[in-house]
Amino acid sequence: MTSKVDEALGYEQARDELIEVVRRLEAGGTTLEESLALWERGEELARVCRRWLEGARARLDAALAEEAGESPADGASEDQD
Repeated sequence: MTSKVDEALGYEQARDELIEVVRRLEAGGTTLEESLALWERGEELARVCRRWLEGARARLDAALAEEAGESPADGASEDQD
């Protein structure tokens, strides 16, 4: 489960912390227990990032759908792909 603190993290904060977690795991030298804790933290951070990206995708899709719904007289280009 993701904590309230994680939910308050911005995308960049979560991504940066996730990068650090991955670096620590790749560097090795941690105990099994530490590695498991890092892995679990990484999974939580990945979920936070995924939610941000899904939200951004939804906003883009909504903006594109709104733009596509405009008539050429409203300023939308007729040459859209």
